[in-house]
Amino acid sequence: MSESYPVLPLRDIVVFPHMIVPLFVGRDKSVAALESAMAADKSIFLVSQLDPAEDDPDREALYDLGVIATVLQLLKLPDGTVRVLVEGRQRASLKALKQEGGHLAAEIELIEEREAEGAEAQALMRSVVEQFENYAKLNRKLPAETAVQLGQIEEPSKLGDAVASNINVKVSDKQALLAELDPVRRLEMSFAFMEGELGVLQVEKKIRSRVKRQMEKTQREYYLNEQLKAIQRELGNEGEEGGGDELAELARKIERTKLSKEAKAKAQGELKKLRAMAPMSAEATVSRNYLDVLLGLPWGKKSKLKHDIVEAERILDEDHYGLEKVKERIVEYLAVQARTNKLKGPILCLVGPPGVGKTSLGRSIARATGREFVRQSLGGVRDEAEIRGHRRTYIGSLPGKIVTNLKKAGSSNPLFLLDEIDKLGQDFRGDPASALLEVLDPEQNSKFQDHYLEIDYDLSDVMFVTTANSMDMPQPLMDRMEIIRLEGYTEDEKVEIATRHLLPKQIESHGLKEGEFALTEDGLRAMIRHYTREAGVRTLEREIAKVARKALRQILEGKAEKIEVTADNLADFVGVRKFRHGMSEEEDQIGAVTGLAWTEVGGELLTIEAVTVPGKGQIKTTGKLGDVMQESIQAAFSFVKARSPSYGVKPSLIARKDIHVHLPEGAVPKDGPSAGVGMVTASPSTLTGIPVRRDVAMTGEVTLRGRVLPIGGLKEKLLAALRGGITKVLIPAENEKDLAEIPANIREGLEIVALAHVDEVLAHALATPVVPIEWTEADELAAVPPSELAPAPDEHGGASIRH
Repeated sequence: MSESYPVLPLRDIVVFPHMIVPLFVGRDKSVAALESAMAADKSIFLVSQLDPAEDDPDREALYDLGVIATVLQLLKLPDGTVRVLVEGRQRASLKALKQEGGHLAAEIELIEEREAEGAEAQALMRSVVEQFENYAKLNRKLPAETAVQLGQIEEPSKLGDAVASNINVKVSDKQALLAELDPVRRLEMSFAFMEGELGVLQVEKKIRSRVKRQMEKTQREYYLNEQLKAIQRELGNEGEEGGGDELAELARKIERTKLSKEAKAKAQGELKKLRAMAPMSAEATVSRNYLDVLLGLPWGKKSKLKHDIVEAERILDEDHYGLEKVKERIVEYLAVQARTNKLKGPILCLVGPPGVGKTSLGRSIARATGREFVRQSLGGVRDEAEIRGHRRTYIGSLPGKIVTNLKKAGSSNPLFLLDEIDKLGQDFRGDPASALLEVLDPEQNSKFQDHYLEIDYDLSDVMFVTTANSMDMPQPLMDRMEIIRLEGYTEDEKVEIATRHLLPKQIESHGLKEGEFALTEDGLRAMIRHYTREAGVRTLEREIAKVARKALRQILEGKAEKIEVTADNLADFVGVRKFRHGMSEEEDQIGAVTGLAWTEVGGELLTIEAVTVPGKGQIKTTGKLGDVMQESIQAAFSFVKARSPSYGVKPSLIARKDIHVHLPEGAVPKDGPSAGVGMVTASPSTLTGIPVRRDVAMTGEVTLRGRVLPIGGLKEKLLAALRGGITKVLIPAENEKDLAEIPANIREGLEIVALAHVDEVLAHALATPVVPIEWTEADELAAVPPSELAPAPDEHGGASIRH
């Protein structure tokens, strides 16, 4: 049966029977067709175009099969298009197309729907519904309830149409499904289409999940980076342009820092490399650390130096009592700097025993000159990389201590204290002393190159001060430094230092209040004499701390409100006396001489004992003596044997006696030539029986002809004599010039006699003068026992006396 309906051509969609579909209509003819349908019974013929781009399709441009539909709703939009909701009713075949009232009209022939019965149709329906559920899970465009609705359809034909309208296939494929009139065949086609689409959708899902994961990671990193930048801005980069961007910040630092030309080129090169690296890579970390070190150095930053000489003197006197020579040298340096405004940093080396204030003096010099203070202990350093740094090719490389401490100081002209320079290790593992040669050379250190930095850095503005206990260091290193000796303190100086500095410091550190604790001067002197025997004041400070602790305990226990420590009650706080003050002997002794020795911890009194025993004119030594001292004893004994009649000793007596020389404290190694005069004095004393004066000490090297040669460490030795209660000290004549540098209170406390020959030494040292004797060859023959005489010489000649 042929009927006429308005035609609505569809561009890219196929409408199936029983399906409700929204359409947007914009073409004039299509709008007119809709209006005609609405004016009649709301029925319209929907047919798809072969070419969706065709604006005015004719019969050849339309498919043969379409659907009669009912217009359920029509809504005109402001832009002229029409939104329409249509419901497909029945398939229809297009017979003819004509123009009618401004729209297309079609003569159509309705097609009856076929039915399908039986188990095969039911099974196929079930399979299609199950497959559609899988398809719906993967196809995100389908609503979740669609699969449920399809499961409620019981007719094969309706189910086939419903599935066909919901699957995503080409218009031509959908048209083929519409044209298939057999419901079973239509279901099979739908199943096949879904099978193909499922494979594509599974691949899409995999791709989508992979892309999603990647996107999530990227977005997470971006988000975290943005958070990090925001945190950095809050922490300290507020107000700076682009704050938080590390590379931009480094670039700005390079521009702001007053780098040398070489350093700036190096920094910009490193930054360029850093930009090309992955931010979290190991190489980037190395470059970033390098730039941090390079930019952290005090390029062009200098402390404002003080030029007030009077103020500098006041600071030095306030911090340290005594040490006049050191203070004088520092003030001279400041005077030159004040006038010239430029002076290459001097290299001072403070040499002295422990506890004399070398390290604290370095801090005082920094305060007096207005420099920053940095200290580096060199004790035990055995790797030159500690001084020069490691090359950046090594993992965990670091700059050397010089560069590190300059970075810490924050200025390019600090006072740099190199502590314990004589304790540098030097063995097969390294030689750091040689690495210091460039650092401590004023002519070279303007271009000091650290292995880590690999660029020149100017150290000429740095004031280097080094400390050492002894001169036992490489000669080239010593040659670069100005040696200043700190010999030690006298008893009066120690009392003054303790009163001014040590006592107030310990009272404060132990929490003692004013008026609770007092250490009288006589108590302090007793402590110095009987409990400490040192050049410095370190042990003295420990003893004062011990007294303060015990005093505090008594106060807290309620035993006393105020503690006063005097010479009488000192033993209650610090125990029994450790040292005897005064002369080592109660009376003059035969063969016991007091010598003077120099050690790294100051001067010491050295007792030399000699006794004669029956023997054959040999000398025996004990007391752990070194080679030099052994030779000194041999030389002294030979001199005494050669001059024995002059000292009232018969050579025959020496031939029958051995002399045993012993230096007490046998476990302590002793070496050096300066005990020579003591050995010479001990021998005549023990051979003649004349005692040696107990209040006389002596020092000096002796030649085979009896000359007394100069020695070193004179101030330390005189201090030791003063501490030991000696009244007269015999020194070499050539050391008399050194007395000018000895403090007046030492010179006044001792009778110092400068002597050139051993005879003069004996005149001062022995209790009574020696009485020379006459001794001839006949006396010598007479003194030889008959058993030792040889037979008379024969005609061939021969020795008459056998020695």
